[in-house]
Amino acid sequence: MTSKSPLALLPLLLFLVLFVGSGLWYQSEGVDFAFYQISAPVAILPAIALAILLGKGYFNQRIETFIQGVGDNTIITMILIYLLAGAFASVAKSVGGVDATVNFGLSIVPPSMLLPGLFVITAFVATSMGTSMGTIAAIAPIAIGVSEAADLPLLLTVGTVIGGAMFGDNLSIISDTTIAATRTQGCDMRDKFRMNFKIALPAALVTLVWLYFQSSDAHIADIQDYELIRVLPYVAVLGLAVAGVNVMLVLFSGIVLAGVIGLTMQADYSVASWSADIYAGYTGMQEILILSLLIGGLAALMKSQGGLAWLVGAIEQISRALGAKAGSTRAGELSISAAVALTNLCTANNTVSILINGSVAKNIAERYNVDPKRSASLLDIFSCVVQGVLPYGAQILLASSLAQVSPLELVGYVQYSWLLAVAALISIFVAWPKAAK
Repeated sequence: MTSKSPLALLPLLLFLVLFVGSGLWYQSEGVDFAFYQISAPVAILPAIALAILLGKGYFNQRIETFIQGVGDNTIITMILIYLLAGAFASVAKSVGGVDATVNFGLSIVPPSMLLPGLFVITAFVATSMGTSMGTIAAIAPIAIGVSEAADLPLLLTVGTVIGGAMFGDNLSIISDTTIAATRTQGCDMRDKFRMNFKIALPAALVTLVWLYFQSSDAHIADIQDYELIRVLPYVAVLGLAVAGVNVMLVLFSGIVLAGVIGLTMQADYSVASWSADIYAGYTGMQEILILSLLIGGLAALMKSQGGLAWLVGAIEQISRALGAKAGSTRAGELSISAAVALTNLCTANNTVSILINGSVAKNIAERYNVDPKRSASLLDIFSCVVQGVLPYGAQILLASSLAQVSPLELVGYVQYSWLLAVAALISIFVAWPKAAK
């Protein structure tokens, strides 16, 4: 049996110090997107070297442990899904799917429902695209223009877009957070979606009511023409995913459908263009793909050295100290939620946080009888909650940059993320929803 050792977690600490420390330094220098100047896949290399040096046994054995972690079935499956998800998002956007979806939504929203409608449109696009960053990049510029034309508060309008984007990112079947959470916990995406939806829906409904009362006598202008058929790839992907079709088949079908629409409806769109878009989607997933592989290897080294076992025990002790009954499901759920939230504060990356805590959360879930779909849901929810309100997170930074507002000011206007945190904590303490067997 592997002995528990906090020393085995030093590589992870080194990774966080390098990644977060470099971000703080660049931030002090006034560099835009400071926390993304030093790429995480690069910052993790010294940590891997340290983990190998701290390991016991022959050097080749430590390398073999690392390689086994990199080649873990869960990691490789994630990689394949990342590639297909990136390809679909790239092709669908290239053939006008994003613009068509946005303009279709805006065309049917009554002026008095502008803010609630903006939240719903953003949520739908993010759920279909599987990326909050891509959604914010696509919709925030339109929202800023609408804010000016309709005399709506800029911070409130942009905060609404971020909230809708995080709603979709949290629930989307092709989101990297969903992929990471379900694969690390060993549950079906459809089951995790249903569990997540029951917690996210109340938060979204309260957000919509609040946004309705915040709306003024706004009007929507300058809506561009659109072709409804270009929305079809997103609708098909969402429908197939909810129906329980294998996620790889879902994504492949979306790539084919979007490509066919482009080939038949755009004179300048060729097979070569389609191929280039697919490859562009691959390259867009390069950072998270490489990082997933390296984190898999690092996690295997830390686990073999007793680091994860020590961390599980430490988190459990903290939960009990905070009043959670030892051995209760609630203690396990609080532990999982706290671990991923704290990690996200340090990494400013929700997917990275899930990957780092995946093995730990699975161990806690097994000890405390937390259903896998419940642990996957909590991992995704609390990582997205923190990511949606981090002033140095990519989502806030992108939106604040587009709107030319302070990221710190913007944080207070992402109401959905705050309400989702409240809804998730309530669900833990009232033990609802129950995981269906």
